[in-house]
Parts: sequence; C-alpha cells; structure tokens
Amino acid sequence: MARFLFLFSVLNLWLQVAMAIQIHQSPPALLKEEGEAVQLVCSHQQSDFRVMLWYQQAPGGAALKLVGYGYVQFGADAVEEAFRGDFSLAGELGGDKDKNASLFIKNLRAPEHTATYFCAASKPQFIKHPAAPHKNLQPSLLSREATNENPL
Repeated sequence: MARFLFLFSVLNLWLQVAMAIQIHQSPPALLKEEGEAVQLVCSHQQSDFRVMLWYQQAPGGAALKLVGYGYVQFGADAVEEAFRGDFSLAGELGGDKDKNASLFIKNLRAPEHTATYFCAASKPQFIKHPAAPHKNLQPSLLSREATNENPL
C-alpha cells in the first residue's frame, strides 16, 4: 500500500528595512508517494537580495527548521547537517538578474518529509567588529617577562 506525502510550498515575504519584496514560490502544494523526488522553486527580482533560505515546518508545529541557505551561490555545505542526504539546494543568486533557488528532496519519506516549506530572501548582512584598543598586542612578550620575574 502506497503512502502519500503532502507538501506545502508557502510564499514567505522577508522584510528588509520597511521594504517588502515579492517572492514567488511553486508549486503551492504537492501530493507525492514515498520514494519519489520533488523540486520546490523560489524566485524574486530584487538584484541586491542575494541570500535565499529554505525552512521546514512540521505539521502542527510552530518551529521553523532551517533546511539551508545560499549567499551568491549554493556551496557544498548549503544544506544544514540534519537535512543532508535527501535534501539539496541549487540556484542562481549572483549578478544583476532575477534570483532563484530550488529545494530538491529525493527519496521522500513519511512522516519526516511531510511539511510546509518556506522560502525567504534577504540582503547580505555584514557585521563589523569594533576595535579593541585595550587588547594586548604582545601577549607572549608579557608572559615571558612575568615568568622571568616570578620563576616557579
């Protein structure tokens, strides 16, 4: 007896500094048999939103689990460790053209792959670490002097 998996692909808007972009996600819903493969596609036209993320939400669950993400491209480590094996990501996030990201799931299994999948997009976030003026720039020299003054 074949078991069926019902997957939702939901449009998700990611807000960035009071600016919403339209993200197109397809297909909106799928009904597949165990063992089959599936591709969910997400796209948008905002050239500076070069980060795309995929999330999974289990039926009846509130938590979103990060499946994976890409910045400009999808590397070999784009998929989070918990999802590696049956999940993969691919797409085009570079350049000034439309951005797209595909989530592939092979060998569908119930109940672990039955879920709602969300796509999100964002501008890259850069964190600048503040300078540390009090930082000791010569720790080995100070350690040596301290050792010479107080030998064990």
